[in-house]
Amino acid sequence: MRLGATLAHLVDAPPFAVVPWARRLTAAGFDSLWAPEIVGRGPLVPDPFVLLAAATAVTGDVELGTATVQVPLHHPAELAHRALSLMAACGDRLTLGVSPGSSRTDFTALDRDYDARFATFREQVARLRALLARGGDERAELAPAAVAAGGPRLLLGSWGANVEWAAREFDGWLASGRRRTPEQVIAAHERYRAAGGRRAIVCTIPVGSGDDLVRTGEALRRYADAGFDDAVVLFGPAGPDPERVRALI
Repeated sequence: MRLGATLAHLVDAPPFAVVPWARRLTAAGFDSLWAPEIVGRGPLVPDPFVLLAAATAVTGDVELGTATVQVPLHHPAELAHRALSLMAACGDRLTLGVSPGSSRTDFTALDRDYDARFATFREQVARLRALLARGGDERAELAPAAVAAGGPRLLLGSWGANVEWAAREFDGWLASGRRRTPEQVIAAHERYRAAGGRRAIVCTIPVGSGDDLVRTGEALRRYADAGFDDAVVLFGPAGPDPERVRALI
């Protein structure tokens, strides 16, 4: 099982040490770096595309991903343009994790309809997929098809019946290790594999301090034994050295 880490939630207040943190995680041997989209919940969590652009400049072959972008908060063409812009800098290292969203506060902050998020997501992700794959459609020309090169890998972060949808129509599935217990995550993973799912990632596994390493190691081993392809840890401000966490796998 590959191990990744998030770039956000590094400190309680700016400035955010994104560049040295990305360098340190890469040097420690983490396979991927991820950034969430969180808007309007109080603490500033920098925009995921800004975080990943900063990481692009100081990392080599490590995968860069969003976990996740809340599609209903954006216009599909605007979101596709941002993703293609990042791809122009980092190439095929980009993985785009998308979701319908899970926090009403984010939708309120941007005057979006939270209750309609699932319907909005299904409508918008279809156009987003086409824009990313071809660089445009009948309403927008964002980039030549050769530049878009099929777009980034598209992973779905969602729950319930959407787990099977992720298996059928996306390149992978992102399961939240922060909002669910390991038992719930592993049970959903079994459904995902039964539906023919490919890559499975359990993300935002909290790592609060060095005292949690035994518990973190146990959780990681459970996810590895269950057949997850990747796990992504979320360091708290008082979290342990990344080298110690990387050594758990």
